[in-house]
Amino acid sequence: MNFESRISRMPVPFDAERGREARVAVAQLQGDLARLIEGACGCSPYLKTLVEKEAAWLPGALEAPEAALDAVLDAIMQAPPDVLPVHLRQAKRRVALLAGLADLAGVWPLMQVTGALTRLADTAVHAALRACVGAEIRRGKLPGAQAQDGETAGGMVALAMGKMGAFELNYSSDIDLICLFDETRFAPDAWMEARAAFVRATRKMAAMLSDMTAEGYVFRTDLRLRPDPAVTPVCMAMGAAETYYESLGRTWERAAYIKARPAAGDLAAGHGFLKTLTPFVWRKHLDFAAIQDAHDMRLRIREHKGLGGPITLPRHNMKLGRGGIREIEFFTQTRQLIAGGRDPELRVRGTLDGLAVLAAKGWVPDQAADVLARHYVAHREVEHRLQMINDAQTHDLPGNDEGFQRLACFMGMAKDDLLRQLTARLTEVHDLTESFFAPDAGSAAPPAAVHSFNPEIVARWGSYPALRSARAVEIFERLKPELLQRLAHTARPDEALLALDGFLAGLPAGVQLFSLFEANPQLIDLLVDIVGSSPALASYLSRNSSVFDAVIGGAFFDAWPGTAALAAELAHRLHAEPDYEARLDMARRWAKEWHFRIGVHHLRGLINATEAGAQYADLAQACLQALYPQVVAQFATKHGPPPGRGAAVLGMGSLGAVRLGATSDLDLIVIYDAAGVDTSTGRRPLATRAYYARLTQALVTAVTALTSQGRLYEVDMRLRPSGTQGPVATSLASFESYQMSDAWLWEHLALTRARAVAGDGGLCADVEAVRARVLGRGYTPAQVLAEVAQMRARIAAAKTPDGPWDVKLGAGRLQDIELLAQAASLVARYPGRDLAAALQAGAGFGLFTPPEAQTLIETYDLCWQIQSVSKLLSDKALDLSALGEGGAAMLLRETGAISVDDLAQRLARASLRATQVINRVVGQTTEGAE
Repeated sequence: MNFESRISRMPVPFDAERGREARVAVAQLQGDLARLIEGACGCSPYLKTLVEKEAAWLPGALEAPEAALDAVLDAIMQAPPDVLPVHLRQAKRRVALLAGLADLAGVWPLMQVTGALTRLADTAVHAALRACVGAEIRRGKLPGAQAQDGETAGGMVALAMGKMGAFELNYSSDIDLICLFDETRFAPDAWMEARAAFVRATRKMAAMLSDMTAEGYVFRTDLRLRPDPAVTPVCMAMGAAETYYESLGRTWERAAYIKARPAAGDLAAGHGFLKTLTPFVWRKHLDFAAIQDAHDMRLRIREHKGLGGPITLPRHNMKLGRGGIREIEFFTQTRQLIAGGRDPELRVRGTLDGLAVLAAKGWVPDQAADVLARHYVAHREVEHRLQMINDAQTHDLPGNDEGFQRLACFMGMAKDDLLRQLTARLTEVHDLTESFFAPDAGSAAPPAAVHSFNPEIVARWGSYPALRSARAVEIFERLKPELLQRLAHTARPDEALLALDGFLAGLPAGVQLFSLFEANPQLIDLLVDIVGSSPALASYLSRNSSVFDAVIGGAFFDAWPGTAALAAELAHRLHAEPDYEARLDMARRWAKEWHFRIGVHHLRGLINATEAGAQYADLAQACLQALYPQVVAQFATKHGPPPGRGAAVLGMGSLGAVRLGATSDLDLIVIYDAAGVDTSTGRRPLATRAYYARLTQALVTAVTALTSQGRLYEVDMRLRPSGTQGPVATSLASFESYQMSDAWLWEHLALTRARAVAGDGGLCADVEAVRARVLGRGYTPAQVLAEVAQMRARIAAAKTPDGPWDVKLGAGRLQDIELLAQAASLVARYPGRDLAAALQAGAGFGLFTPPEAQTLIETYDLCWQIQSVSKLLSDKALDLSALGEGGAAMLLRETGAISVDDLAQRLARASLRATQVINRVVGQTTEGAE
């Protein structure tokens, strides 16, 4: 489709005579094309000059503008070095003319216009760099380089920054470049010589593009975005740049690298460098401190440029002024910096692309993103017309009526309409972005707390590690009135203050967390809930405050996803990490967030104790399922892949029964099947038995090691065949033989709760088949219950209950009922792992009556409710006198008790009834056996 058929708008000539002169220069153009030329040149002396210089080329270009653009860029790449400067300037004229007319006529949308200008810049920089580095190679100044290395600039790359990096160049843009070279391509003694050659080439390249000649210039080239430009060379070694960013890089440099893109030279080296900067640009945690950094930068720009005060249109800066282009860019980039470390899909370069993905991911309301996107396009179109008038790098609106009339003609609208639209758009952008960067600007201070807090406690906060920096203090002082106000409205304000004091005392740093609270005030309520109810969870938060990120990640209060979805998500996260150690850290960060979510949901009554226990078990299984393949892959790099069929990981105890507590460790057994293979086949092969033993140790280390992100879980492997005397990994054949012939009866009791949780699917099924055969072989009630009686006696002698609220140990409590349920599974040959179903199976077999089974189930549920709440609220034995009102309220809500005294009486009665049932069953059968 040709140019004329796509025209959708038309400028009005401001200077009719100049417009007619331009039209005469290309007299072969008729109709709408002639009127377009007349209108454009009647508003822009610069366009008139271009039309006159390119009158012979223009008609053909307008027949097929996209093809004409490609031809211009191809001509640059074909130009010999000695005439390249002339070809570059001709190309600049032609692309500027073509893009200008396509923009004015609406033939190309904004991003196609900016894309054409950026493609010209990329091609020009690459051609100039190739020519200048090639000259150094021909002179023998670049050590070891051959002529063909000139095509990739001998290992040097120009990173396009800012608008060029995002394909957003405006009509009269500077281009911002950071020039780097790959020092690893050169011997240590040739490094300085190579750098000198690259520095010369960079300066010559910049001059070729920037110098004003009789043919004009190509692009004003700015090299000052490199690290510390006052003291560093114009082309730096990549290693030196990486060291700078890792140690001294600032937030504005992180934001700049959102749009960074290898544009010329050695593109592969450029992409590799950007990959090394990923941890610098994209923080692993939500980075709300970036909001204040960006806001401070906005204020400094306003102050430096004298752009403060209300919006007035004459000479208003469309880029840096209030409501301008930079405000939209800052808004978008800051939101990307906040969450892009956690969500790679946010790491896009373009402003419009950024707004779209932020809205799609729920970080920006759809309406706000739509408004900012529309106004961004409109602002950029105004900016282009301001610059087209005289090819001036200006962003200022006119200062008088005549200037606004010219601009209105260029925009093809009435002046009054233009003024009205400009004011409305600038105001709406300013209001939207200001509410993000300074939400409390101009608002009244929060009311004073309605409670008199202990001043000594508040005064000592300044001595805590989290408040050792001036910036942390500044943010916290803004937060403190709101914190105290919310504490004052809790049931026991002084108690809540002490809990908050403990939380603050445990924080190692404060800037990020305080910034998070400032940007998300709703999190303060959650914090107050936690510190006022659960000292254990508050202590956990002090050590792992980054888990708050999950609360605002979008899905914190969604339905529980289940084991398969969790394992798939973690596997995806692990795959994205660069090495094994990073994957172990990622597993811990991820698990902490989900563990925190379960605790918060339970604390707030969104789930009950039974659901919490199942979710903790799902989480542990997901961690094992996703982490085990990583352990195998890492182990295989040295010792080869697992010989035979691989291994299966069995969860025992509470993990197998799908009922973990908030602080539970994991009871595991590893079973392998070598399928007749004697050794592995890696660089350092191992005998099969040694291979799986060491692989199991590697798995345990991966789970239990204390990394920078803490520990994943504690692991207990004492339930494996032969206990601590047996091998840490057991072959399938040995496992079956042992269970069928040599296992103690208590080991078969433990096997009733065994469940494959990770490893080879086929092997897991085979292990389950062995378990079914073992449990189905049949025991007499006398055999099983005699063993239960002995185990009860041993447990009672070895472990004393820690007070009346210890619901795990003691007669008629959790462990006692679990033991009888396991016995019922063996006797009744019940293959499942659910405690209630096992007890009902025991009743069906005749071990006890159905009402007695119901008594045991109800007592177990009550004990589990107390145990689950206890482990969430405190890491110590349950002490109701120190529990606090919030914790007590949760305990009563969970159990349905009227008061603490009522709960104590219910627990005592229930435990007594359960004890009577167990004593009767065990004692009666034991006597009969004797």
